[in-house]
Parts: sequence; structure tokens; C-alpha cells
Amino acid sequence: MVDWAIAAQTGALLVRGGPQVPRERAEEAVTDLRELTVEAEGHVRQLTNLGLDLPLLPGEVVDRPGWVRSAAAGLGELTGRALPQQGGPLGPILAGGAGVQTGLVLAFLASRVLGQYDPFGGPDKEGTLLLVAPNVVAAEQAMDVPGHDFRLWVCLHECTHRLQFTAVRWLRDYFADEVERLVSGLAGGGTDSLSDLVGRLPEAIKQGPKLNLAELLQSPKERAVFDRLLALSTLLEGHADYVMDAVGPQVVPSVDKIRARFTARRKGGGVFDRLLRALLGVDAKIRQYEEGAKFTKHVVDAVGMDGFNAVWRSPNTLPSRAEISDPAAWVRRLHG
Repeated sequence: MVDWAIAAQTGALLVRGGPQVPRERAEEAVTDLRELTVEAEGHVRQLTNLGLDLPLLPGEVVDRPGWVRSAAAGLGELTGRALPQQGGPLGPILAGGAGVQTGLVLAFLASRVLGQYDPFGGPDKEGTLLLVAPNVVAAEQAMDVPGHDFRLWVCLHECTHRLQFTAVRWLRDYFADEVERLVSGLAGGGTDSLSDLVGRLPEAIKQGPKLNLAELLQSPKERAVFDRLLALSTLLEGHADYVMDAVGPQVVPSVDKIRARFTARRKGGGVFDRLLRALLGVDAKIRQYEEGAKFTKHVVDAVGMDGFNAVWRSPNTLPSRAEISDPAAWVRRLHG
């Protein structure tokens, strides 16, 4: 379906260059980010009580083309088992065209991503933590915040993601299996007939902006998988946002200033930039941070961090999409 090699080549070729900074500052940022991942994860473990027996490892610092290539490789690994190779003479052509389109998207995102944990990336395909140095430097410059503080704050978020997947041993395979179910359904033409889609229009009108076009085009089975993935993604992002803000005041002196300016920056951008973000789901991602953080805070306030950690027991203890919006319902289900 997608030629990921072409996607990587296209994205790396088209991505814009990073900010122009003195060589000394660039080297300082790279060294800082690599070392701060170890410090940050130590702080995250103390707060969450997760992964206390795991080794503390540095992250990998990359530039924008490096992030594109890593993201394409990780996505290829994740989707590879769900998408068989296209047969026939047009298969490579179609996959190449999809690769170019995907590369354009990766090039756009590569100038905005500060970091990420890819559970399927790295040389051994067992996961890799990436920090995109030029984007971190560009952000700290634009917001006029202390560089060291901001880098540690970013590392707190990304190290939380790494800990989610390394401390919760079943999470990586569960996530991959759910993605495989969703992608296999879409690739297999799981969407129902036009009459079925028309029949869903009243629901779409009723829910308004809460239901997007992708959901309208899904069959009930696909929708169920989509809901589970959306709930999981919202939990992971919100948990990371909660952790970085809970740890921040203790170790990041300028955290209040950073959070205020970073939140404003998330909502900024020109009309064209906002349109692209909406089309690519970036704005939906921002809503996930907010909803997931509210869920996490409510649960921790109600039953403590150890009570919250019940979410990691098994797939059955993960919150549903409805419970993300109603955390008290999850607390009642798990804790009575």
C-alpha cells in the first residue's frame, strides 16, 4: 500500500532546514538532550512507580531528515504485517505514489515534532527514543525560554512514553495487534455500501464535530477498533502530559513560564498552517493531550498513583473511549 523507502526519501528531501544557530549551541543542545533523557526518566519512574528495575538509557538525538527516515521505518514495521504486498504490474506504481504522498506529510510534521518514542523503531525494531534537536532549539528560541529547562521538560514527556511501553510489557503487542485489525479492515474494503453510509448521517449530524469523516466511513467493527485505539492514544498522551507537569515544578525552575507559552504555541499558526494541522489530525492530537491529562488527574486525585496504575494491568483495564470522558466511571469499574 505504501512504499516506505520512497516515503523516507521524499520526506527527507523536502523537509525544511532547521534554525541557524552557532555550532557551539547546536552541540550543546545535542549533548544536553542525550544526557537529559536519563535524568528525566529517573524522575518519571519516581513519580509513576513504573519500570524501577529497568536500565536507564540515553535517547537518540536526530535532525529533521533523520526523524523522517526513522518515522517511515517505524510505520513500515507497524503496518507491514497488516498490508500484504500489492500484486500485479500496478502494485509498485500505486505503492510508490502513496509513498510520495506519505513523504509529503512526514516532511510537514518533521518541522514540528520535538520528540517521540517509537515502540517499533531502532536497529533491532524493539523501540527507540528520538529527540529532534533543531525543533527543540527552534521552539525554545521562539518562546524565549531557558534552553536547559525546556529540554528537560520535553524529555520528561517523551521518557514517559518510553516507560509506558517498556514497563508495561504487553502494551507494544496489544497496540500492534489493534493497528493490524484496523488497517486490515480498511485495506480489505471493510466499509459498507453507500446506503449504509447514508444511514449513518443522522448520527454524524447529531454528534457534529465529535464525529469525523474517517469515523463515518468505518464499519461498526472498524469503529470499535478505532475507538479502542483512540482511547489508548488519548491515555498515553494525557498521562505523559500529566507526568511532565507533575514532575516539572520540582526539577524545572521555569516550568510555569514554559507551560503557558507552550500551550499558546500549540494553538498558534497562520490560516494555512492551521488548515494543514486540522487535515493531518494535529489539532485532534492536541485535544488528546487535554482530555487524557484530565482523565489522569481525576483518577490520581481519586485513588492515587498506584490506583491509577491499574490501567496497565491488562487490555481489559484500559479505559474505554466513553470512560476517557467520564473518568469516574472507570474508577467505579476498577475500584468500586
